Amino acid sequence: MTALATASPHRGEQTGTAVLFTISFCHMLNDMMQSLILALYPMLKADFHLSFTQIGLITLTFQVTASLLQPLVGMYTDKRPQNFALSIGMGFTLCGLLLLAVANSYALVLIAAAMVGMGSSVFHPESSRIARLASGGRHGFAQSLFQVGGNVGTAIGPLVAAYAIEPYGQGSVGWFSLAALTAVILLSRVGLWYKAHRAARANRPREAVAENGLSKGRIGVAIAVLLGLLFSKYFYMASLSSYYTFYLISQFGVETQHAQVYLFIFLGAAALGTILGGPIGDRIGRKRVIWGSILGVLPFTLALPHANLFWTIVLTVPIGLILSSAFSAIIVYGQELIPGKVGMVSGLFFGFAFGMGGIGAAVLGNLADLTSISYVYNLCAFLPALGLLAVFLPDIKSGRLLPRAQR
Repeated sequence: MTALATASPHRGEQTGTAVLFTISFCHMLNDMMQSLILALYPMLKADFHLSFTQIGLITLTFQVTASLLQPLVGMYTDKRPQNFALSIGMGFTLCGLLLLAVANSYALVLIAAAMVGMGSSVFHPESSRIARLASGGRHGFAQSLFQVGGNVGTAIGPLVAAYAIEPYGQGSVGWFSLAALTAVILLSRVGLWYKAHRAARANRPREAVAENGLSKGRIGVAIAVLLGLLFSKYFYMASLSSYYTFYLISQFGVETQHAQVYLFIFLGAAALGTILGGPIGDRIGRKRVIWGSILGVLPFTLALPHANLFWTIVLTVPIGLILSSAFSAIIVYGQELIPGKVGMVSGLFFGFAFGMGGIGAAVLGNLADLTSISYVYNLCAFLPALGLLAVFLPDIKSGRLLPRAQR
């Protein structure tokens, strides 16, 4: 890890590979720890006698805490960069995990989820900024590499819950605070690299940022469209990430441990789709990736509620693969819409995604209580049709340079 502190902070085509892989690895640890909350739902539901509405409120607490703070964190650090914000944010996740391990009431579970959400609110916009700085110009690739770490972490969370937590109980979550501590140490090294990077840039002329030639009105419409697409993506993802295990248990009589393995298959496909979306967007254009990844998943989501167990598991693979490829493209497309506001844009989209995931979990949980899990899946199957909104996205072209530094 010494390389992170001593790596040359110069610009150019050279990618800060050590930095990218470090934040991707920490993203894996971060989202693995976060996904433990989701994977613990069957245990928490039984131990605390929770309804589906209360399960949804756990997700809502975590997601809304993260979503409300992320844009604010991004806006603040755009103006006042903080070298060690990442390690400080991970400290909140560490405290949240320790509290979750000993929580003996539903209220404490909610507080623990909120603390993990606060850690996420710092981690995601700041890591996205670092990924862009270390990208060497390959912005889509860097975002995908950063995000795939998170998807891998989310995917292995259910396996960890199935084989390392469920047999030993809620208290075993505390052991995973060691993963948070490891991430704190690694991110402090990234902070040293960022400090050196900023010091080197301070000695050079302010860097120009390319204007995209779009009016404020067209940029506003494009941002609204992207948020609409994120709504469809994350409402649908909430139906799977929060309730897929319950769907398998109620619909097919699957054992909890096996259901968590099937959840891992879906989340693993989502991780693979994430790493593909950014590089493909670098090559063929981000607008095409956004089109294909949202609308292209519709035939599979429509078929899912009518499939047997085997085909349900099979269908979740292309759903995860295709749907997850959009986010890297959306992030970089948004950064190109509003040049020079990397932290704000990243915080806005990550925060909105988290918020929609949380609200979706709460709304769908309440709907499941009133109807059934099967009804929820039949309804959510139509959400990817909102991918048609991508027709309103403008083509972004490089224009004149604005005399503005991008940190």
